Amino acid sequence: MHLDPAQLRALSAAVSEGTFDAAARTLHVTPSAVSQRVKALETAVGRVLLTRTKPVRPTPSGETLLRLARQIQAVTDDVARELGDEDVPSGPQVIPLAVNADSMATWFLPALATLGGSLVFDLHRSDQDRTADLLRQGAVMAAVTASAEPVPGCVIERLGSMRYRPMASPAFARRWFPDGATPAELAHAPVVVFDRDDDLQHKYLRRRTRRRLDPPRHFVPGSTDFYEAVRLGLGWGMLPDLQTAQAAGGEFTDLDPRGHIDVRLHWQQWRLRSVSLDAVTAAVRAAAATALR
Repeated sequence: MHLDPAQLRALSAAVSEGTFDAAARTLHVTPSAVSQRVKALETAVGRVLLTRTKPVRPTPSGETLLRLARQIQAVTDDVARELGDEDVPSGPQVIPLAVNADSMATWFLPALATLGGSLVFDLHRSDQDRTADLLRQGAVMAAVTASAEPVPGCVIERLGSMRYRPMASPAFARRWFPDGATPAELAHAPVVVFDRDDDLQHKYLRRRTRRRLDPPRHFVPGSTDFYEAVRLGLGWGMLPDLQTAQAAGGEFTDLDPRGHIDVRLHWQQWRLRSVSLDAVTAAVRAAAATALR
């Protein structure tokens, strides 16, 4: 299969900018030229690659080609910078990455900080079970994921595990769990949940009670805010050891010392080699070796 680089760039620009008109401005061509290039690429591969909505969106086949287009562009820009090509945009390279909120709030940002400002990061926050989707869509170059299944076109390595425990403020624990975290009390005690994709609290409930419970839920979609909601007694929640280790003594009660859940994390990145991406991987690997179990 012969794929025209100009057609791949048109596909990437259309998805990034949302419309053919905006993509044309980025590529310094006419909207008609962008449309023709995308159509020619669709003809070459025999698949519809974009849905012509506003904004345009890639189809599953389009995501595959989009990932390839962005991989080629990243590696090309890397080589051009090494050769001193003046046509490459000046300034640090932008590296899009996907990471779960708890990693971002604890160990991940210090890893990026070790790179000393040589790169610029476009961070996409998503649940660790869904960050791989951003890789699959071509939206990011690498991701911290809970999936041990490599995304096509990517390589994977295990980073370690984050340990979570069912925690509550001492006052909340005295009120709702005077006899401990029994199934009867867990069925009624308010619980803090990150968002509607967050299954960690319910995974603990299923493991602890062997049945499906539906206690009152507070949705608090921010890692630091989630931590604060539990600390202030809004409800109980699964907090990572990396966060609670920094708390003052007596701020939290572990509701079930044997009820921890370990979430395994992996690093997935594009298979194509890039000097910049390799530097990010080395920094993430080093930080994970220290922070994770």
